[in-house]
Amino acid sequence: MEEVTLAGRVHTSSPRTEWVGDGSFAFRDADGWKVCDVETGEVTGHTPKQLPHGFPEKAGNIEESPAGALAYTIGSSLFVWKDGERCVASSEADGIVYGQTVSRNEFGIDGGIFWSPDGSRLAFYRKDESKVTDFPLLDITSRTGTPVNIKYPMNGMTSENISLGIYDMETGGTVWCSVDDFDEERYLTNISWTPDGRHVIIQVLDRSQKHMRMNMYSAADGSFERTILSEDNGRFVEPQDPVRFIKGTYSFIYRTDNRDGFKNLYLCDTLGNVRRLTAVDADVEYVGNDGRKVFYTSAEVSPVENHLFSIDIAFKGRKASEMIAKARFSAPKRLTEAEGWHYISMNGDCSTFIDSYSSFNVPYCTDIRKADGTLVRNFRKDDDPLKDYRTGKAMLGTVKSADGSYDNWYRLFLPPDFDASKKYPVILYVYGGPHSQMVRDSWLGQVRMWEMLMAQKGYIVYVQDNRGTPNRGAEYEKAIHRQCGQCEMADQMVGIEMLKSLPFVDSERIGVHGWSYGGFMTISLMTNYPETFKVGVAGGPVIDWKWYEVMYGERYMDTPETNPEGFEKTSLLNKASDLKGKLLICQGAIDNTVVWEHSLSFIQECIENNVKVDYFPYPRSEHNVQGRWRVHLMDKVTDYFDDYL
Repeated sequence: MEEVTLAGRVHTSSPRTEWVGDGSFAFRDADGWKVCDVETGEVTGHTPKQLPHGFPEKAGNIEESPAGALAYTIGSSLFVWKDGERCVASSEADGIVYGQTVSRNEFGIDGGIFWSPDGSRLAFYRKDESKVTDFPLLDITSRTGTPVNIKYPMNGMTSENISLGIYDMETGGTVWCSVDDFDEERYLTNISWTPDGRHVIIQVLDRSQKHMRMNMYSAADGSFERTILSEDNGRFVEPQDPVRFIKGTYSFIYRTDNRDGFKNLYLCDTLGNVRRLTAVDADVEYVGNDGRKVFYTSAEVSPVENHLFSIDIAFKGRKASEMIAKARFSAPKRLTEAEGWHYISMNGDCSTFIDSYSSFNVPYCTDIRKADGTLVRNFRKDDDPLKDYRTGKAMLGTVKSADGSYDNWYRLFLPPDFDASKKYPVILYVYGGPHSQMVRDSWLGQVRMWEMLMAQKGYIVYVQDNRGTPNRGAEYEKAIHRQCGQCEMADQMVGIEMLKSLPFVDSERIGVHGWSYGGFMTISLMTNYPETFKVGVAGGPVIDWKWYEVMYGERYMDTPETNPEGFEKTSLLNKASDLKGKLLICQGAIDNTVVWEHSLSFIQECIENNVKVDYFPYPRSEHNVQGRWRVHLMDKVTDYFDDYL
């Protein structure tokens, strides 16, 4: 039987697919990229589109326009290629960056280049981070070591300033959107174009992240035209989606959890009319529309299942101001019937979708279906990928949240030779932070190979979601506001107490492991419940939220000035003297996400309090240890539990 030391997931998911037109899709297998024809099922070779002759090798962030032009960055400057190279914006100084992602990829931002629908104009970000403080990292590959400074805006300190420019391909001129809302450190998020390409929509978020205005600007001169709608919340507003226009109309779909308590879809127009489209007490996500049907996935069957639905929209009003109010919606239609978690990819005209799914006991299956859910053909069906492995029983279940309001889902793995008359050590693998759902009704609950390895070695492995994680509504997700780690720990301890009540669990041998937010949770649990956790391994841990970045940190914790009690309560510097068990901290020395001021400061506090702790840096790794170095890391983690648990 093979025992694997890698920490990746079991690779049972369907191959990544990309639609090539509306009638075929490209996918990647062991032999490279191929194309499948939807109607015939014929599979042929695939040659990706080639870049033009003479295109610069150093180009990054490449985005192709509908008219065939290419926008790209070289260094901090922005260029377009249309029968040759043109400079759109040249960086004037260090800290001025054009055409790249901003705000550290928060708020759904994953790029800085936005073509208009016809390709005649190009919207792009300008980031000025010249006043953001530097954080020093060390490159050890040079003879004497080379300091490398990164711009890292820490909580409560100076942040970056963002602008949005619009470049005209015909005239070569650029105008700037006249954004006057809030202060200069506001966020410009979820950039969208109107279908006619005459307007740009920006969701403008204030730095406190409690107020958002969806504004429309003229693409011709950048002037402000109107605020379409606004959102306000005493905890936080978190825009994550651009608006999606209904084909053939000026009505659009907008998603928010700020109006009815769940991430639902709303039918809106640029005049400010808003009407709820998906009236479900569950989080949903937009997939596509064909002008008549809107497709979306929803957690309404179960928070651990994801299914595709559609709603028909019939517009009845003639006046623009009446169309939203008079529109008729059909009852939602469920298009995926098999239990489990469905990943959906629809083609451009929404006539066909690829459905890749699995459930806890069923490995991945990929079907091609018509828009009404009719099966065209099965594309792939996986065998049990663990059939040649020595595995024990796996379970999916729930425990109550600490406040008794919710069912928190967990997955549990028992050793292969499990004997209920014996007592076994437990390892809690934890993340627990925002934007993470660790447990789903997918193949073995999103099993990681390291968990299977530890079960093979004789450990019970437990993974549980808690309040603060997504897909359960705003109250569940925002419960952590101003006190990260508190309700998360309380929920995790309900699961631990459930385990301790089982006769085959050795309550004297409980360990915990997590990375990033999970590293923060690992040390939080070990120091707040020192009599429960004997061993822990924390990777890249947040130690004090005053050292974390502005965009994420201020959303969930506010600032040290506005929330001193919360920062005091959640800081792990204050908890170092409470550590009793064996703790190993692993840290990428050039981590640009959780900078190592966090873990080094905790180590110093341990030294000051004469508390024994183990520390292992990865000198050339960033936030995540990757490649063959990760094998070393997971061997290190495994050995630590074997030695001390």
